[in-house]
Amino acid sequence: MVDTLEKVIPKNGFDLHLLHTKKFKTIHLSLKFTTKLTRENVTKRALLPYVLQQGTNQFPTAMKLRQRLDELYGTVLSIDTSKKGEHHILTVRLELANEQYISGEANLLDKGIEFLQEVLYQPKTEADGFDSKIVDREKQTLLSKIEALTEDKMSFANTRMIEEMCQDEAYHLRVHGYQEDLAAITPKVLFDYFQEMLTSDHLDVFVVGDIEELAVEDKVAPLVRTRKPATIADNQFKDAGQQQTIVEHDDINQAKLHFGYRTNITYQDGDYPALHVFNGLFGGFPSSKLFLNVREKHSLAYYAASRIESHKGLMFVFSGIAPEQYEKAKSIILEQMEQMRQGEFTDNNLAETKEMTVNQLRETLDNPQGMIELHYQRVLAKSALSPEQLLENVKRVTKEQVIEVANKVQLDTIYLLTSKEAESNEA
Repeated sequence: MVDTLEKVIPKNGFDLHLLHTKKFKTIHLSLKFTTKLTRENVTKRALLPYVLQQGTNQFPTAMKLRQRLDELYGTVLSIDTSKKGEHHILTVRLELANEQYISGEANLLDKGIEFLQEVLYQPKTEADGFDSKIVDREKQTLLSKIEALTEDKMSFANTRMIEEMCQDEAYHLRVHGYQEDLAAITPKVLFDYFQEMLTSDHLDVFVVGDIEELAVEDKVAPLVRTRKPATIADNQFKDAGQQQTIVEHDDINQAKLHFGYRTNITYQDGDYPALHVFNGLFGGFPSSKLFLNVREKHSLAYYAASRIESHKGLMFVFSGIAPEQYEKAKSIILEQMEQMRQGEFTDNNLAETKEMTVNQLRETLDNPQGMIELHYQRVLAKSALSPEQLLENVKRVTKEQVIEVANKVQLDTIYLLTSKEAESNEA
């Protein structure tokens, strides 16, 4: 039974998505600014969330911003960036209490929207740019984030694999930007780019909660100023070329063995529900082939899992292994894929995985931000398939469909990040 009513209202230059549900006693607003990934702008966009949360004209420090949020019954503001396919998304979120459940408070949503207007349209500035002290300080914050990501070797290995696998595609770009690009970002350059983003990005505004009686459409209207209508660009797809193996060395004890596959199946495709189930059987759950065979049965990996990229048509396999186990681990991972192509999984395996996939989707829909993200997937995919329809389609996936998907998956890149001692042994 669907207990969420969705209404999409095209506005002048943006789309308003109203998701009415009585599941939550809070209201969640989410503004998603979307544009094509480019090297020219990715670092600017990565820096903006840090700068925007440091002060406005009315609330000139991060502390005063937080004090205002506390006054609004503990409202929570968050701003971050992500990439989905070849799109870069800057998301501004506001979570606030629903005034209908607070005695004597009749205009909390209005106050929350006024606060968001302040953050977006009255950021702390000087001369013709952002406050220079804030920009300088937050450049260091972003730099620390970039450096920390290189220390997370699992994340770093996947980043390097994607850079090699998609080197001539926008998807290879790092969502948190590049250290070498920070110096050229002045307060004026960043502010001018922010103004361009506000008027030119594709914008979707989501409002989730018990909102039927709140005249949300009228309340949200002042939040978005005059802007140019923008469309979402299509992702680029390619078949796997000649399989490549990349080996790099670092000061690590546990090697990272990652595989990059091209599925060329995305959210809007008929095969997408079967791809979800295939991934669950292959490496998405603790009952999967990768987990049971690579990690448990052969004790070759500290972890072994897979995940799909829903908008670029990719699948990634992650494993952490002892450096000397590379050849054996690689062989067994490839063997699990071949078993999937041959249909070597039981009807019971299939039924359990479908149930776990459905439960995973339901859990996501039971979270306000998860609900927004699942609905936003169809926006990016330009698809009419709702999350609830996706869930129903997963239930109907057959073994034959999973095998068909398995045989469409193409291995593109094997990436190994291993120890410096292994490099010495190879020499």
